[in-house]
Amino acid sequence: MRLKIMPQKKSLSVLQTPLILFLCQVMSALEVPLDLVQPPTITRQSPKDYIIDPRENIEIQCEAKGKPPPSFSWTRNGTHFDIDKDPLVKMLPNSGTLVISITIEGKAETYEGVYQCTARNERGAAISNNIVIRPSRSPLWTKEKLEQITILKGQSLVLPCRPPLGLPPPIIFWMDNSFQRLPQSERVSQGLNGDLYFSNVLPEDTREDYICYARFNHTQTIQQKQPISVKVHSMDELNDTITANLSDSEFYGAKSYIERPPKLLTPEGRTSHKEELRENVLSLECIAEGLPTPSINWTKEDGELPINRTFYKNFKKTLNIIHVSEADSGKYKCTARNSLGFVEHTISVTVKAAPYWITAPRNLVLSPGEDGTLICRANGNPKPNISWLINGVPIEMAPDDPSRKIDGDTILFSDVQESSSAVYQCNASNEYGYLLANAFVNVLAEPPRILTEVDLRYQVITDRPAMLDCAFFGSPIPTIEWFKGTKGSVLQENTYVFHDNGTLEIPVAQKESADTYTCVVRNKLGMAKNDVHLEVKDPTRIIKQPEYKIVQRGGRVSFECTVKHDPTLIATLTWLKDYGELPNDGRFSIDNDHLVIMNISDEDDATYTCVANTSLDIVSASAMLRVVDRPNPPFDLELTSFLERSVQLSWIPGEENNSPITEFIIEYEDAFHEPGIWHHQTDVPGIQTTAELKLSPYVKYSFRVIAVNSIGRSLPSEASEYYMTKAAEPEENPTAVEGIGSEPDNLVITWQPLKGFDSNGPGLQYKVSWRQKDGDDEWTSVVVANVSKYIVSGTPTFVPYLVKVQALNNVGFAPEPGIIIGHSGEDLPMVAPSNVRVNVVNSTLAEVHWEPVPPKSIRGHLKGYRIYYWKVKNSSKRNRRHVEKKILTFNGNKTHGMLPGLEPFSHYTLNVRVVNGKGEGPASVDQVFNTPEGVPGAPLFLKIVNPTLDSLTLEWDPPSHPNGILTAYTLKFQPINSTHELGPLVDLKIPANMTSLILRNLSYSTRYKFYFYAQTAAGTGSPITEEAVTTVDEGKMAGVHPPAVGADKAMASRQVDIATQGWFIGLMCAVALLILILLIVCFIRRNKGGKYPVKEKEDAHADPEIQPMKEDDGTFGEYSDAEDHKPLKKGSRTPSDRTVKKEDSDDSLVDYGEGVNGQFNEDGSFIGQYSGKKEKEPAEGNESSEAPSPVNAMNSFV
Repeated sequence: MRLKIMPQKKSLSVLQTPLILFLCQVMSALEVPLDLVQPPTITRQSPKDYIIDPRENIEIQCEAKGKPPPSFSWTRNGTHFDIDKDPLVKMLPNSGTLVISITIEGKAETYEGVYQCTARNERGAAISNNIVIRPSRSPLWTKEKLEQITILKGQSLVLPCRPPLGLPPPIIFWMDNSFQRLPQSERVSQGLNGDLYFSNVLPEDTREDYICYARFNHTQTIQQKQPISVKVHSMDELNDTITANLSDSEFYGAKSYIERPPKLLTPEGRTSHKEELRENVLSLECIAEGLPTPSINWTKEDGELPINRTFYKNFKKTLNIIHVSEADSGKYKCTARNSLGFVEHTISVTVKAAPYWITAPRNLVLSPGEDGTLICRANGNPKPNISWLINGVPIEMAPDDPSRKIDGDTILFSDVQESSSAVYQCNASNEYGYLLANAFVNVLAEPPRILTEVDLRYQVITDRPAMLDCAFFGSPIPTIEWFKGTKGSVLQENTYVFHDNGTLEIPVAQKESADTYTCVVRNKLGMAKNDVHLEVKDPTRIIKQPEYKIVQRGGRVSFECTVKHDPTLIATLTWLKDYGELPNDGRFSIDNDHLVIMNISDEDDATYTCVANTSLDIVSASAMLRVVDRPNPPFDLELTSFLERSVQLSWIPGEENNSPITEFIIEYEDAFHEPGIWHHQTDVPGIQTTAELKLSPYVKYSFRVIAVNSIGRSLPSEASEYYMTKAAEPEENPTAVEGIGSEPDNLVITWQPLKGFDSNGPGLQYKVSWRQKDGDDEWTSVVVANVSKYIVSGTPTFVPYLVKVQALNNVGFAPEPGIIIGHSGEDLPMVAPSNVRVNVVNSTLAEVHWEPVPPKSIRGHLKGYRIYYWKVKNSSKRNRRHVEKKILTFNGNKTHGMLPGLEPFSHYTLNVRVVNGKGEGPASVDQVFNTPEGVPGAPLFLKIVNPTLDSLTLEWDPPSHPNGILTAYTLKFQPINSTHELGPLVDLKIPANMTSLILRNLSYSTRYKFYFYAQTAAGTGSPITEEAVTTVDEGKMAGVHPPAVGADKAMASRQVDIATQGWFIGLMCAVALLILILLIVCFIRRNKGGKYPVKEKEDAHADPEIQPMKEDDGTFGEYSDAEDHKPLKKGSRTPSDRTVKKEDSDDSLVDYGEGVNGQFNEDGSFIGQYSGKKEKEPAEGNESSEAPSPVNAMNSFV
């Protein structure tokens, strides 16, 4: 079984119109198999008008088929051409084609003429067209002497070409001596006759090598006309003498250079006539002269120009209409127009037509006794004549045949017999040409036969047409029927299409259309049938199409194209660039269904198409790649319109690189003052290519332009030419003028000097002027250069001055400058503040008041008042030490201030000083004050030692900051059971002079939590906490080390001495093994980030009675797990001496100000920090770095 595939859609884009699947010619008669007797049929012949190359052999084609094979003969110019008599002529074997060998000897002109071929066998004779043989010709230009054409600027000019007549006519073009085509435009263009037309000439038209070339394509030769020289003059170039000696005839025309309305150079007059043949190209031309250059417009009277068939060439001077028909006849008007007027020309067009077929005669196969018809119908303008021939002889001269009857363009046959077989020729002719058609009548009696191969298998895509062939032949013509399946019924036309050639068409094939189809053909002589098989496949689809991409030059892009197809078919995926093959470039790679392009360049900007095809169908999808980049730099910078303070800059933008330019940045260089440094001048929109630039005097300008698009900035353009502006007086004065004394007897005047760009001229100097503000003195002035400071000596201390600084140069002075107020130098204040008073607010805060000093005694700018204060000693005799002085500064004219952060129960001394820009004045009389007692800090440490079965020993040190006289200690403790629940709270008062205590009658092997406080007359301070465990036996026991101060998470641990008894040693070994296992588990859990919920269990121990002591009433607040008194938590370490340190909590001024220059508001509230802030003192007592014992580690899990 042979496979036959339905033709594919040959489309490279899903947007393109699909091509027709089949071209099926419906025939009114059947093709006769070549094994049956039949008259000759011409299958190939040379064209009617056959132009040959005289340098090559002549081949005149004539091929025909028939049974028996036909013989061939030729006529030349209407008479028999005996090829046997000419040794240069031979006929190819089994063919009628003539080959005339003229390359060695002979001439082509000898064989010019009209040839006709006849193919003949026993059933009839077929003839070819009249083939006119003409050798091509490419003659030379005739010799001619060409004078130089001298013409005035603005006149019109026509340079004639007049090429030699060739066969076929040559193609005309104008070039120069360098074989470069001459540029053409609306002003200069070539006419259809080959002449070169100038609507008006310009000086640049002057040249000596206007050369007309004629190219003869048939012989591939080019002929050249003699060069034409043209000289264009302007009236200014011609002096009176030359003009007097030249006659008008020596110029091309006699009109002077003036503007004028249009005038037609071709065609002449107001009307003309044009005749064209049907289906040819109608070419109409209008070329006009005038100044300014005219433009051409075309219209059709009483109608519209055909939109899809109208094209303009030669700058609209030529109107082309393709495939013209009689409907295109009419009047066409061209209008030439300029600003001074217009001119019109009307061309009347008549479309004639050589004969063309309406119904050409077709071969007719009849069985004996049948009737038939030959029809020959043609049209033309004028209407053609129809004539019939039989076997190449006019039918009037042929013997009569009773079976035929001629009726104009139709021959009627009736009751034909085998002797009626013949070849009939129909000739339709008019003055513009002829048509000749051969059609045979073949009388046969043949049973049906199937010409299509047996058991063909067709494949088609779902929803596409399926064409199942069943070519057949028989005489009489058989009837045909189609069946589906082995037991199917006859197919009907409501679902299927039956073609005359036997083909069955399924317009829209579906999956259920797949089956075996049988065609059966019958006539009276017999029957034949054939089976064909149809397979319907799934269509190929692109389920993921490539997408539009915008990529910067040098980047990478990937296009994806995912295809789904019928699994029984093999699909191939091909990528195209602009519908052509991908470049053979290593930057392009295909990875499965991806196209990847690396290092993208401008050449990669294109449309990329993925084409998926199988043996049955083809689909495609396209996407554009837009390569973008920063713009190319602008170029051709030009300066024009030079003025003193402005210039016009123009430029040509560089390539946008597919991203529109949004703006241009213009920069300038001052080569005189700052060479090599570029400054921003201005920005202009991206559509603008010129800019009016404002300039400053005495600057040597050069400009450059930078283009900007959405990708970024271009490189700067090349710098423009230099332009130096003239000098002028300065327009600006120095800025930042100040008058500040550096010594008590001087005034230092400073300013920000002008930049060289702002100097506006040579000799830049500064006129410095000053006088006392409150005096009647005249201005004192001095002119200085190359400095930015001037010192006035001998001034009184701290006196206000009026100061001004004016710029000047060699051209003149800048505008009058502004006046500023300065002061001569300051000196230290002379008087101390008086009536200093201190009011102690509480144990840490005091308020200070003073009387301000007289303004004149300040001798400078008042900066504020500064309080020096220091602690002489503690009121407590236990701790006496010297503290350095602290300083607080209060800005402005303040009369009071607050001293925060004082230590309770301390003795302080202070004094106050006034401050100006020079420094401090003398100190006031020292004032002494004391601060009252405050609550103490936490005890320095708490140690629990010597644990026994029912007792624990507590040791402590007093607080490092008692803040008064200690009156007692408070100890609170409570047991913690195995579930971490807190028991009842015990409260003990301890005298202030004790530093240790033994607690007795405790429960054995019990954990206790302790809270220890110090007290003064002001109240109870913050507690220190600790936990410990009583022992389990009478042996020597050691308490659990408490956690170190500051540990984030505390956890109690335990250390037990090992008894010397053997049984206890064994027990402890088992415990050690258990501890080792627990340590490993602990290590693993800690690495996994596990949390031991001691905090939550401690919260469960909280007793509502346990509260921090309040300062006012000495009661306890709510139990807190703040750092100073948290329950023991996981992972804490306790020193071996069981000491818990309490960090110093000295009052700090951080909340009030900054350092020495702490600030206060006017109402005395503190906003700064005091100076002399000390580092916190280390807690007293020894700490142990002993690592916890294994028992401690075990207890950490309790």
